[in-house]
Amino acid sequence: MTTKGPESEHPSVTLFRQYLRICTVQPNPDYGSAVTFLEERARQLGLSCQKIEEHWHHDPFEAFKDSEGYIYARGAQDMKSVSIQYLEAVRRLKSEGHRFPRTIHMTFVPDEEVGGHKGMELFVKRPEFQALRAGFALDEGLANPTDAFTVFYSERSPWWIRVTSTGKPGHASRFIEDTAAEKLHKVVNSILAFREKERQRLQANPHLKEGAVTSVNLTKLEGGVAYNVVPATMSACFDFRVAPDVDMKAFEKQLQSWCQEAGEGVTFEFAQKFTEPRMTPTDDTDPWWAAFSGACKEMNLTLEPEIFPAATDSRYIRAVGIPALGFSPMNRTPVLLHDHNERLHEAVFLRGVDIYTRLVAALASVPALPGES
Repeated sequence: MTTKGPESEHPSVTLFRQYLRICTVQPNPDYGSAVTFLEERARQLGLSCQKIEEHWHHDPFEAFKDSEGYIYARGAQDMKSVSIQYLEAVRRLKSEGHRFPRTIHMTFVPDEEVGGHKGMELFVKRPEFQALRAGFALDEGLANPTDAFTVFYSERSPWWIRVTSTGKPGHASRFIEDTAAEKLHKVVNSILAFREKERQRLQANPHLKEGAVTSVNLTKLEGGVAYNVVPATMSACFDFRVAPDVDMKAFEKQLQSWCQEAGEGVTFEFAQKFTEPRMTPTDDTDPWWAAFSGACKEMNLTLEPEIFPAATDSRYIRAVGIPALGFSPMNRTPVLLHDHNERLHEAVFLRGVDIYTRLVAALASVPALPGES
């Protein structure tokens, strides 16, 4: 067999090689490039082409707007909407010639969805951030299905832990004592019993919101090599969201106690651990809250202050002593962040621009406070 040079390569082979160059290997496949490649081939052949996204009514990156004005896209609520609302509010203030005693900074920081460890957590320590001399910050919030707007003054702390249990291995046909699975089972039971206790506490008090209690979910189970082999090691991963009023040291001791009670060889380690929860004041004596809530009152907005149930970059901002409020101006809107068919009505989006224009102006007009130059 002879190999032809590139100049004489069959077009079908060239096409084949082009497709092969698109990296579709897990866990980070470039499906977008593969789809684009195939769509172009279909166009050249005069063929119709349809993409099907599981659970989505429309391509999540098409930004499809239906006849009712709903915009479907990943990020419609969380939080590309807020990013553009910030930009449009500042554009409007600049075009109207406004000047304020305070400087308005906008930051666009990556990695919030994976903990912010290479994003805001590092940025707040950088001289560039310190040079901003920030007095107050706005960050993301959540939609509210009612007429009210939710504003978040604190948030729960993410604790991601892996519990590892070691025990006696052996053939699975025998009643082996002191196995890793038995001891891990005891820890899982203890943690899920705590989960149920917190769930019942939330349900029993209508005044409590989800962010005011500690949640936990078992998210991963790992271990074993074969059906007929009792493993020497097994592990379970948990996602705790610790309420801001919890004694962190005492809670960590409780985790240690659950492991010790399960038996020898049971330990845990942190994959993520935030221990500096702060609360931004929400009383009218605080100048920032007075400016924020006052502007909302002028716009006839009903506010519902809460503790954010998950985690945002606000926790890093508050941890360095800067008050922050989480606020996304989306009322009469179902909470669909990370959900299928995430969407936002264009009227809600545009009203959000109006709201931010008023809020940014009010916050940028707060006079110098004691200790500020």
